[in-house]
Amino acid sequence: MGLFKSKDERRIEREMKIRGGMRAIERSIRQQEKFADDFIKNAQQAKKIGDDGQYQFIRSALKKTAAVKKMLERQLLSIRNAMLIQQQAQASQQFAESMSLMAREIGRVFGELDLTKTQADWERAVSQAGSIEERMDIFLDSMEQSATSASPAGSREDLVTDEEIDRMISTDVLASEKAELGKLDQLESEIAKELGTNKQKD
Repeated sequence: MGLFKSKDERRIEREMKIRGGMRAIERSIRQQEKFADDFIKNAQQAKKIGDDGQYQFIRSALKKTAAVKKMLERQLLSIRNAMLIQQQAQASQQFAESMSLMAREIGRVFGELDLTKTQADWERAVSQAGSIEERMDIFLDSMEQSATSASPAGSREDLVTDEEIDRMISTDVLASEKAELGKLDQLESEIAKELGTNKQKD
């Protein structure tokens, strides 16, 4: 049946696998945080009773746990960045497909015109534009200039300091992590509840 899947079905299937992998990494990160909490409590107890050997062992284990958590966080960040790049690539692909359709339509219209005039117009257009890259730069620059001129006159970048931006980013990251972990907790609670219901039925 896999041979007869549509392009959209295969794309959705790939996205589901990627998101499943992200959820697995998020669960692992949360697990490492729980391990770290337990190690910290145990280290405090070892220090309290004066067991330096256990304290050093737990300290080493806590350091390894922190390293694993950091590695998982980097993996998760890499996947998220890759997804953004993929979305950008899809947007570029759609743009290219649209331009291709327009080019074919223009070619059809030109084909219906006098070829001598068409060739002269084409050569003049090519000599004026120079290259497709230059035409694209001109097009994108005009869009950026339009967006800039449409901005409010009082909106200046120097009104916000770099420190304020850093605080905004840090706050947003913490809020995002709490929201994602909250969703994960809710999902795990629902799964546990469902498993408990099935056991009662059995």
